[in-house]
Amino acid sequence: MRLLLLLFFATQLTAQTLEVSGEVEKPLKLAPADLELLPHQTVDAVEHSGEKAQYTGVPLYQILKSAGVPMGEQLRGPALSLYIVVIASDGYQAVYALPELDPLANEGPVILADQKNGKPLDAATGPLRIILPKEKRHARWVRQVIKIEVRRAAKP
Repeated sequence: MRLLLLLFFATQLTAQTLEVSGEVEKPLKLAPADLELLPHQTVDAVEHSGEKAQYTGVPLYQILKSAGVPMGEQLRGPALSLYIVVIASDGYQAVYALPELDPLANEGPVILADQKNGKPLDAATGPLRIILPKEKRHARWVRQVIKIEVRRAAKP
């Protein structure tokens, strides 16, 4: 029984760590305490169910910038062939182009939320979730995010 409890808690701790890897200058493993140190933003969004909610989290570009991914004025030329894959604990994946995430290139914020309406995300959704408030469909609102991989598009 103790072994099961230990495995359960180890799994919970691992699930709360966000890994950023791939074509980055500085691979990251961010614990919740690390994410708390990054700037946060609150956005209004409408759930798939139609419910209005406020999500709070770190703008995704801030995390990528911390890993040395080109953003802002550096996002040009060969850097435009980079994209990210966000991976959930159940293996679900979604792809985002870097300009979608960069505030100099796109108006809408994309955040890695850890709160909904001022409370931590529930176990079915969190501890981390991608929120794209202006996206009409929610297929890329990845729940239970554990990893972000930066990849480069193949040359033709």
